[in-house]
Amino acid sequence: MLVVLSDTHATETTRLVGAAADAVADAELVLHAGDFTTDAVLDEFHDVAADLRAVHGNRDSDAVTDRLPTATTLSYAGVRIAATHRRRGGTTGLAMFGRERGADLVVSGHTHRPLVDQEGAVTLLNPGSHADPRGARQSFAVLEPTDDGLSGRLETVDGTVFERFDVENE
Repeated sequence: MLVVLSDTHATETTRLVGAAADAVADAELVLHAGDFTTDAVLDEFHDVAADLRAVHGNRDSDAVTDRLPTATTLSYAGVRIAATHRRRGGTTGLAMFGRERGADLVVSGHTHRPLVDQEGAVTLLNPGSHADPRGARQSFAVLEPTDDGLSGRLETVDGTVFERFDVENE
């Protein structure tokens, strides 16, 4: 299972609670789309996640940005995933970023609002924020392998699933 998080905005702890904490504990891989804020929070994520991949965000300290890239690309269950905190140009910019990297799925953060956009050739996923939702619900994403790629869901920290989606590997 892959768990996707973003926008923690903390100074000392991961601020993981409820279903988000349980999912991270059970995940094979955790992908964080930036804005940990401090290196103490990044270190704690490394401690609680079996395998953490991450990019830095615009609100991360210099200590975090020195340790993390602006963007990364990885594969999980045959799906190529490109991750960044944000891209100029909104969804068009994110889609172009994904195409440049040959991605099936683009993960981003920054807005604190959960989003799945499957309008174009690349699926765009923003998990929202599990800790600092700024008017949205506290959320994160879970993706599980299928025969054709990944089955995903957006979920609140109380365990309510509010959107389901699939990402096929190409």
